[in-house]
Amino acid sequence: MSDQDLMHEFQRRNDELSIMVEIGKALTSTIHLEELLSVIMEKVGLLLKSRNWSLALVDQKAGDLVFEIAVSPAGDLLKGMRLAMGDGIAGWVAARGEPLLVPDVQADSRFARRIDETLSFSTHSVVAVPLRSRERILGVMELVNSLEDGQFNEADLRILTTIADYAAIAIENARNFEKIRRMTITDDLTGLFNGRHLHQLIGHEVERCLRYGGAMSLVFIDLDRFKQVNDTCGHLVGSKLLSQIGAFIGSRIRKVDMAARYGGDEFIILLPATDKKGALSMAGHLHRQLQEHLFLAEDGEGMRVTASFGIANFPEDARSKDELIRLADMAMYRAKENRNTVCAA
Repeated sequence: MSDQDLMHEFQRRNDELSIMVEIGKALTSTIHLEELLSVIMEKVGLLLKSRNWSLALVDQKAGDLVFEIAVSPAGDLLKGMRLAMGDGIAGWVAARGEPLLVPDVQADSRFARRIDETLSFSTHSVVAVPLRSRERILGVMELVNSLEDGQFNEADLRILTTIADYAAIAIENARNFEKIRRMTITDDLTGLFNGRHLHQLIGHEVERCLRYGGAMSLVFIDLDRFKQVNDTCGHLVGSKLLSQIGAFIGSRIRKVDMAARYGGDEFIILLPATDKKGALSMAGHLHRQLQEHLFLAEDGEGMRVTASFGIANFPEDARSKDELIRLADMAMYRAKENRNTVCAA
């Protein structure tokens, strides 16, 4: 190797090191996963320049891989795509937890050709490394060459492995922060928000209405004769019933709506951008569904539950957050007089 080649190699390694340091600093600058993925996309792009690459994370619930970042001509189609564990080269790496360098994917049985067919993309050489935190596989980073780009080598594997090590630590930290944050705002029994956090959300929504206009509604729900369940069946059954009711409510609201266990056997649903007519319609529908649902069926209890609903709207009924909560609560207590009904402020 000539002196000029040595100088060129030295400069390349120095540039790589500088960018790696920048990537390491950037990945410790945020503890929010969505922001972190954006930082990874931006900073890794500096190092990999115009090459095609992707990052897929393991969906812990579904047990498959989801492509979160995809930088390629087919990136928009690849992002959000799911890949079964063990399927394709990325799936193989995730399942085995081992890096893989494939000079010619067409000669490798692990390559999932249907992905290229779906994306109208031609893959030639692949290097993929696991995102590992302790003994857990968080995902896979994959660098892909099209036919005209040639093959990858051990230097590419080394670079991608270093990036993956940085990314895995940052992703794990972001997820741990999210777990802690959720613990502070979530009711342990039902998985819904707790009352304290919902108070903050109501305040934010009221401020939004005051600034930009529009309406919002609150729905208070109080279970009828719930004390009898605890007295007759015991507190363990009562707790399980509350847990199922929380899941029932959470699964029957819109994505933009927010539900909380307010305390004891009371629940609140916050309905952004919803007038009183819309809130009454939603509450009436939920009221009917609740009566028809059979809880604790798997335990042989087969218990049916009714509840009293109270509704208030901002700004139609109230002019402040506290007044809105008070009026919805009062409407619920009026409904409680007859039980199993819906009342509005």
